[in-house]
Amino acid sequence: MTDPRRVTLPAPTGLPDASALPRRPRVVVVGAGIAGLAAATGLAERGVEVDVVERQPYLGGRVGGWTEQLDDGTPVAMNRGFHAFFRQYYNLRTLLRRVDPALRMLTPVSDYPLVDAHGRWDTFRGLPQTPPLNALAFALRSPTFRMPDLLRLNARAAAPLAAVRVPDIYRILDDTDAETFLRDINFPPAARHLAFEVFSRSFFAVPSHLSAAELATMFHIYFLGSSEGLVFDVATANFDVALWNPMADYLRSHEVRIRTGVSVREIRYGDRFKVHCDDGEDLDADGVVLATDVAGLQRIVAASPTLGDDAWRARVAAMATAAPFVVQRLWLDLPVNADRAAFLGTGGRPPLDNVSVLDRYEREAMDWARRTGGSVVELHSYAVHDDTDLTGRLLDRLHELYPETRSANIVAERVLTRADCPRFAPGDFAARPTVGTPHDGLVLAGDGIRIDLPVALMERAATTGWSAANALLARFGLAGHDLHSVPTRGRFAPLRRLAERQLR
Repeated sequence: MTDPRRVTLPAPTGLPDASALPRRPRVVVVGAGIAGLAAATGLAERGVEVDVVERQPYLGGRVGGWTEQLDDGTPVAMNRGFHAFFRQYYNLRTLLRRVDPALRMLTPVSDYPLVDAHGRWDTFRGLPQTPPLNALAFALRSPTFRMPDLLRLNARAAAPLAAVRVPDIYRILDDTDAETFLRDINFPPAARHLAFEVFSRSFFAVPSHLSAAELATMFHIYFLGSSEGLVFDVATANFDVALWNPMADYLRSHEVRIRTGVSVREIRYGDRFKVHCDDGEDLDADGVVLATDVAGLQRIVAASPTLGDDAWRARVAAMATAAPFVVQRLWLDLPVNADRAAFLGTGGRPPLDNVSVLDRYEREAMDWARRTGGSVVELHSYAVHDDTDLTGRLLDRLHELYPETRSANIVAERVLTRADCPRFAPGDFAARPTVGTPHDGLVLAGDGIRIDLPVALMERAATTGWSAANALLARFGLAGHDLHSVPTRGRFAPLRRLAERQLR
């Protein structure tokens, strides 16, 4: 946290530990992704009894890791694909520091270049960290953006990018899609496809299906709102080894009971909550954190008629998931060239969105590559609408970008397809459920849950998890935990005043 202008939301005050209460409260956390683990940590550190119930056999949710065997019996690390741990993910990093204060489990990626269909390259290396110089430097050195383009921008239409104020930006832009917004501000098409589309697809959406408010907020988080820079870190080992096994040990040291491979069937609300699990066990609780994916939340609420009121249940039912994504992981018998970046983003090269060379940073992939002389490469396709021969087309793109892989044999391959990420379409924000619910003892958490702070992706999951813990701690009369975010409005006053005049 190097940005002196980051925002701190002070923790709710209260007793330091539940041992001072007449009876220790008990909470069931449903879901052990980032949101659930943050909530469980926040509660357990204040002495609350916590049960974590996770339907998968591993922790971490969509950032989980596990072990599979190749056809020859070799055990290999597997996960759902590349994740970038940006420096402005304050609340996620606060969670990870519980098990590694120096964050040695993360290593920086010095650059992540972008390449478009015409072979034009953009890079984030060496940008100034001070807004708005970072965005200006990126634009002016980009081969897809020239000074005349800057002069042709529609200042009035572009004003929300410079004057982001959360949550007001959603009132202004949430009903507009990102593609229309970028076209209306005269953003050059080549730069739009190479830069903004890469960000859009990180939400598993093409720009025409993404809220312009989400795009503007993302631009604020990573460019104009933060001086943390655009360099990010990656995990040095598979997610289970680097992150979640140590986190499980930490939680167990705080007497948290973790149950994996178990699903919650129903929650009944009376004097207390009763959580019914599919292994036949019922858990009584003073509070419940629902930190599942969208489908899991909808399934549990639909099966639990005593939860919430009609309006709240309708909001949960109206949530939707984004388009599917595909991760193709390849174990090749030849190395890729030594000068290849660990991560390459692509624009205008469907169906490929990015390439990760795992043996550049992940310990298990490094070991396999060192032992065999090969490489481990991952191909991502986001917002998939046409899966016809998808893996074949992804492989063709790899050969096009990394020609040395044409002669490599595929030792092993794994293809993972999922459609469980939350949707952020135009108009979704107002109806999205929040951390709070009609029951004081029931809270929601996850990256699909609304929280009125400039956070996204893994950081939204962590922030809602800590916030859910704080809400229950306040109810029990216990002290909460500080939260942090990038500034909640445009930080460069002259640019902000100019933009606000344009919006009048």
